[in-house]
Amino acid sequence: QVQLVESGGGSVQEGGSLTLSCAASGHSFNVKYMGWFRHAPGKEREAVAAIIIPILDRTIYYENFVKGRFTISVDKARNTMWLQMNSLKPDDSAMYYCAASARAAFVPTDKDAYAYWGQGTQVTVSS
Repeated sequence: QVQLVESGGGSVQEGGSLTLSCAASGHSFNVKYMGWFRHAPGKEREAVAAIIIPILDRTIYYENFVKGRFTISVDKARNTMWLQMNSLKPDDSAMYYCAASARAAFVPTDKDAYAYWGQGTQVTVSS
């Protein structure tokens, strides 16, 4: 089992920045990749970004709507993943979840590929 705990959410003005963190514990050595998803009211949960964990292959995936604004990173030694979010827009308002997958194949946008999920942290961007 892997436990994930997000933090860092909050309320900011449009154009502001937030950094989300996700701390992993438990059998985190089984994790092959991790990702961030978000869920806004009335919308489907959607992928935001994902990163492969083994240090020799730090392949990163970003959804088009966050490219150039968000940066995903991971510190395996600290079992922590971050999502640096800049130039935030009201459309970025959502509950943000971190997730971890033990699958070998990197399928960053497939929610079913992630066996472990955090409880979520709320991000609210006002105009």
